[in-house]
Amino acid sequence: MSSKWTDALRHAFTLRLGVWYAALFAVSAVALLVVTYSLLGRALATQDHDVLASTLARYAAEYQRAGLEGLRTLVDADESEGRHERLLLRVVSPRKELIYFSQPPGWSAFDLSALDDPAATRAGWLMIGNDGDQGVLEVGTLGLANGVAVQVGRSSHVRDELLANFRARAFEVAGVLALLAAAGGLVITYIALAPVRAMQMTTSTILRTRRFEARVPTQGTRDPLDQLGARVNDMLAQIEALIAGMKGALDNIAHDLRTPLTRFRNIAEAALASENPVDAKEGLISAVQESDRLGATLTALIDVSEAEAGTLRLQREWVFLAASVAEAMSLHEDDAEERRITLAAVVNPSINVFADRTRLRQVLANLIENAVKYTEPGGTITIEAVPQGTQVAVNVRDTGVGIGPDDLPLVWDRLYRADRSRRTRGLGLGLSLVKAIVEAHGGRVSASSVLGEGSTFTITLQTGAGRSDLPAPVS
Repeated sequence: MSSKWTDALRHAFTLRLGVWYAALFAVSAVALLVVTYSLLGRALATQDHDVLASTLARYAAEYQRAGLEGLRTLVDADESEGRHERLLLRVVSPRKELIYFSQPPGWSAFDLSALDDPAATRAGWLMIGNDGDQGVLEVGTLGLANGVAVQVGRSSHVRDELLANFRARAFEVAGVLALLAAAGGLVITYIALAPVRAMQMTTSTILRTRRFEARVPTQGTRDPLDQLGARVNDMLAQIEALIAGMKGALDNIAHDLRTPLTRFRNIAEAALASENPVDAKEGLISAVQESDRLGATLTALIDVSEAEAGTLRLQREWVFLAASVAEAMSLHEDDAEERRITLAAVVNPSINVFADRTRLRQVLANLIENAVKYTEPGGTITIEAVPQGTQVAVNVRDTGVGIGPDDLPLVWDRLYRADRSRRTRGLGLGLSLVKAIVEAHGGRVSASSVLGEGSTFTITLQTGAGRSDLPAPVS
C-alpha cells in the first residue's frame, strides 16, 4: 500500500469528523436558503396581492364617483406618474358587456376568455396561466352597487424574475458556503482534536523514552476531552507510582533478602556436608523454615503491590468489628501469655464496618503481632474502637519500647525496620501491608509513639452510616 493511502487511513477519523462538520454546516446553509426563498416568495406574492387589491378598490371607487371618464383620468395619471407597471383593466356592464378594456402590450399569451364567464364577474380572484414566460395573471374583481364589475389584473412576471435571480445567486452562494463548510470543518476538527493530539504526543513520548513523567496538558474545564486528558494523567501517575513502588520493592528485596538467602544456602550446604544424620535433619528443618519465611515475604510484597495498585480483590460485607478483634487477638494469645503480656479489647459489640472480613482480620492481627513483638514482658496491649461520625478509629496501644521520632514516619514503608527493632526477627512488611489494605478500603492509618513508653497505631475505617450506595447493615 502506498504511503499516500496509508497516511489517508491513519487520518481517517479526522477526515470523517471534518466531513461531518462540513456536511452539517452545508445542510444548515441549504436549509436556510430554502426557507429564505420560500419566505421571500410569500412576501412578494402578498405584496403584489395587496397592491392589486388597493388599486382595484381605488379604480372601483373612482368609477363609481366620476364614471368612465374619471376612471380613464385616474389610470392615465397613475401611468404618467409611474406608480406601478401597467395593469389589465376591465369594466363590465350588468349584461356582461365590456364598458372599458385596457391591456398592456405583449399580454396576448394570456387567454382572457375565462374573464367572460359570468362567474368571473363576481367579486373574487382568478388566476390565468399562459404558454410563454410571462408568469401568471392574477385578476381581482369588485362588483359595484349598480351591477357594474371592475376587474384589475397584474402579471407575476416581475416577481418571477426576481425569484429567478435569487435562485441563480443562491447557487453561487451555495458554492461559496460549500467551500466555507469544508474549510470550517477542517479548522473545527483541528481545534476539537487538539486534546487528542496532546494525548498522542504524550503517549508517543512515553513509548519513546520509557519514562512516565510526561503529562497531557489540560485546562481544568468540564470539556469531555479535557477531562479525558485529566483521567489519562491520573492513570499515568498511578502507573508511575506503581513502577516506582515495584522498583523500590525490588531494591528492598535485593538488599533485605540477600542475608536470608545466604543463610538458607549456608544451612543447606552445612546439612549436605554433615555426616551426622541428626545435624543434617536439623539443618534441613532450618532450611524449610527459611524457605517459608522467604515465601511469606514474597506473598506479603505481592499483597502490598496489589493493594497500592488498586487491583487487590476485596470481598466486602458487613462485619462486626468486635468479632474481628476477638479473632485477631486469639491468634496471638499464646505468645502474649508466654511473654506475660495482657491483651484487652474495648469495642462496642454493635459497631460494624463494610469490609473484607479476612483482610480486616489480617490488619488487626498484624497490628497486634507487632505490638506483642515489641512490648516488654509484663506490659499491656489495648485495642479500642472509637466511633467518629460515619467512621470508626481502631487504636492498638502498647506499653512497649516505642519508636524514635526519626523512625516513626518510615514505619509504614516496605521492608523498613528501625535499628532498635532489628534485634527481633521479622519481615518488615507487616505495617506496610496494614497501610495498603486499609487504604484499599478507603481508610487511613497513623501512628504515635514515645521511646520507652509505648506506641499507638490507629486505623480509621468507614462505617457506611448514612450512605445509600451500601447494602443495609447487619443487626
